[in-house]
Amino acid sequence: MSGNSLVLPIVLWSRNAPTHCISSLLVMDDLATIISGCHDGQICIWDLTPDLEINPRALLFGHTTSITCLSKASASSDKQYMVSASESGEMCLWDVNDGRCIEFTKLACAHTGIQFYQFTIGTQREGRLLCNGHYPEILVVDATSLEVLYSLVSKISPDWISSMSIIRSHRTQEDTVVAVSVTGILKVWIITAEVSRMQDMDPVFEEESKPIYCQGCQSISFCTFTQLSLLVVCSKYWRVFDAGDFSLLCSVPSENDQAWTGGEFIAADKVIIWTEDGCSYIYKLPASCLPASEHFRSDVGKTAEGSIPPLVYSIADRADKQLLICPPVTRFFYGRREPFHKLLVQGDSAGRLTLWKLQVSSTISLQEAFDKLTPLPAGIIDQLSVLPGSEDPIKVTASVYIPSQGRLVCGREDGSIILVPATQTAIVQLLQGEHMLRRGWPPHRTLRGHRNKVTCLLYPHQVSPRYDQRSLVSGGVDFSVIVWDIFTGEMKHIFCVHGGEITQLLVPPENCSVSLPLYHTLTHHHHRVGVTAVLRMTDHLNRALDRCVMGITAVEILNACDEAVPAAVDALNHPAVNLKQAMTRRSLAALKNMAQHKLQTLATNLLAADNADKGNLPKYSHNALVVQAMKTNLTDPDMHVLFFDVEAVIIQLLTEEAQRPSPTLVSPETLQKAPGGADKGGSFLANKIFKQVKETIKENIKEHLLDEDEDEEEEMRRREEKSKSLSLLEYNLTMDTAKLFMSCLHAWGLNGTLDEVCLSRLGMLRPHTPISFGLISRGGHMSLMLPTFKDSLLRQLAQGSAEGRKLSVSEIVGKGTYGVSRAVTTQHLLSVISLANTLMGMTNATFVGEHMKKAPARPPRPGTPETPKKTAPQVSNPALQGQIKQGWSQLAAMHCVMLPDLLGLDKFRPPLLEMLARRWQDRCLEVRY
Repeated sequence: MSGNSLVLPIVLWSRNAPTHCISSLLVMDDLATIISGCHDGQICIWDLTPDLEINPRALLFGHTTSITCLSKASASSDKQYMVSASESGEMCLWDVNDGRCIEFTKLACAHTGIQFYQFTIGTQREGRLLCNGHYPEILVVDATSLEVLYSLVSKISPDWISSMSIIRSHRTQEDTVVAVSVTGILKVWIITAEVSRMQDMDPVFEEESKPIYCQGCQSISFCTFTQLSLLVVCSKYWRVFDAGDFSLLCSVPSENDQAWTGGEFIAADKVIIWTEDGCSYIYKLPASCLPASEHFRSDVGKTAEGSIPPLVYSIADRADKQLLICPPVTRFFYGRREPFHKLLVQGDSAGRLTLWKLQVSSTISLQEAFDKLTPLPAGIIDQLSVLPGSEDPIKVTASVYIPSQGRLVCGREDGSIILVPATQTAIVQLLQGEHMLRRGWPPHRTLRGHRNKVTCLLYPHQVSPRYDQRSLVSGGVDFSVIVWDIFTGEMKHIFCVHGGEITQLLVPPENCSVSLPLYHTLTHHHHRVGVTAVLRMTDHLNRALDRCVMGITAVEILNACDEAVPAAVDALNHPAVNLKQAMTRRSLAALKNMAQHKLQTLATNLLAADNADKGNLPKYSHNALVVQAMKTNLTDPDMHVLFFDVEAVIIQLLTEEAQRPSPTLVSPETLQKAPGGADKGGSFLANKIFKQVKETIKENIKEHLLDEDEDEEEEMRRREEKSKSLSLLEYNLTMDTAKLFMSCLHAWGLNGTLDEVCLSRLGMLRPHTPISFGLISRGGHMSLMLPTFKDSLLRQLAQGSAEGRKLSVSEIVGKGTYGVSRAVTTQHLLSVISLANTLMGMTNATFVGEHMKKAPARPPRPGTPETPKKTAPQVSNPALQGQIKQGWSQLAAMHCVMLPDLLGLDKFRPPLLEMLARRWQDRCLEVRY
């Protein structure tokens, strides 16, 4: 995908919810949104209703390590921002409404706590983030740019800060930052208006430093109800201090070897304290801790330990009794705006959120939310993976997408490998149509060779053209590596010399000091790298296990692959050396590959010089569709994200239109005949040059080779014939991609007449399940809508009907495909209008029958003649062509005029959308020609 293109993700989650081992929690001030970060680096956004029902909405991707802390980053209720930090020093600023990454940075230090701080200078309000962590100061960061402005530094006993709290003063312009270091020393900094304006100035030193003997501090919190008390929670005890002089008022030790992990004031006279096993306790403070009492500070100086306050209420049991792999995370929040609920929220390693409001509780996990959906979330090949007598499909455990062929290769937990057209399998899972009734649809091929779960797949030719485009490599739990012929489905080689499961298959860089082209690694329980095996793969006829190394040698090979070796000093890249090796090995295939590489360079130069001949330009290299397998945890099955590059779709449509009037269907198997693969731009002129010199190469070189090379040529011919017999269904990849994309983007249900035109005349298909879209933002950060995101909408609609209020169209559409967020809606509108205008200018631009071409209704019975294959009707009637163009025009007009008005997108007026779409199409034409 190009860096500046508009790329829209659509995700197929499958029935298994992603792993979400919660490491941090945040509830926004309006108590309508809960944010959870996990140990795998993802962030989940949950919607919270006024009735305290929880529903997961989106998953955010961008961090590479565990989330250590979350904080709000704005005080406005209209624009809600939050900031996240990870163990590797990454910080991201997110828009909570649409999951868009606004800003990101990476520091050399890791934050363990962040608090938002807003100050006012005149009429201007600015936000700051106070960060503490594995460093001996508090960093003050701009909440908008994530730039470090200044730091709060200790003169006396500097050390890492365990926890901090901000005491806001309503009487003066001075606010107080109170922190406790890991050695139990309390620090106090005063922030004035002058300090708040600081930027790139000297550090601010502490005003007070006092030992309070609170080692292992877990949290400190300031009592907002009285502004006179400070709660410090340590693992073995919790204490209350006077916020004025930090005198000890009360100290309560832990009981039964339980470890306290945090606490908060829930009233002037009550605190809630929680433990690492998920239990929480509410205590009533003694009179000596209450400023309103006449006994306030009565025990100061008398004893180190005050009287044990009475226990008011305990939440002793977690809602879920299953064994957790790490302690749950508990936090207390209360609404600073309506509603003013006081909520205790807990998240655990099973991805479960549990919420308490006094004695009223609510709980839900990601998997439970997935299980409630009807229909269940679809996986990428679910229709091919549900076995008779089983309800759950076989899990996909490894995947690789081959854009040049439009194929998706999926390895499964039963050891089988499925090859399937990516667009057609996505159509089956997302869109309605007669394909839903067909057995074994979409057309596919099954490779069987592994005896257990497939763990990794690699298509080497996709990484480097020096590898044979027939070869597919797979690794499994059964210790084996298998090399397949992807066009014939044959198992060519199997290697079983390893002592553990295969965890990764890699291709070294072009100029790597490891000269052998392919290796794989596997891990043992106690070693990061157990064995590295190197496979030699010169072409599809010459494969062998070259070596198997262990221990430090294996590590050295892996490290060597990271070395950047200049091509000039790599002797193996020298053409004279390659020619000598080819002659020494007496390999006709090697000589042909070398000659073709030189001829392809020559043809490329000729084509570049002939700019006037636009029809012979190399094909646009960006892929219109990329299917990426993802998982939030190594133990999860694969989920798949479809990335649509809108600009590439338009350019490929224009390219095919320019090649008319003799369009032909493309079968992936025919791509093996093009040198370097279709994605390398094999044009007509280049193919002509190759064809002219092919016989010359053969005649001039064959006399120097052994007779066995004739057998090599014969073997090649037999392979090609066999691959034809196993060919998958022929299809038009570009039109299938456009059909899938437009069918998912259209605002179905808004205009019934237009919907019928889209179905019958344009050949689009209506979705049979909610489409989970995504949004790519800065730095490749991404938010993906969870399949449960529409539950909140349905709940709102039910409440509206119960009140007898007539629902507007905007309310119905608002939380659907359009209205998820303004950013997503803008991208979708622009994409639909641009694609519709492009299709309107094409000939015969209808999707009718595209996905069903040359397919029998059912597999023929044994002994009966095969049903003649039907081809899609060719539109030749000028009147019918006019109706198709009119249909695309109506589709563009509806999205350009009606939908923005219904959604209240005032700034996206029709002329602006139309102008943006036209400019985009002009740019695509410039790229194409």
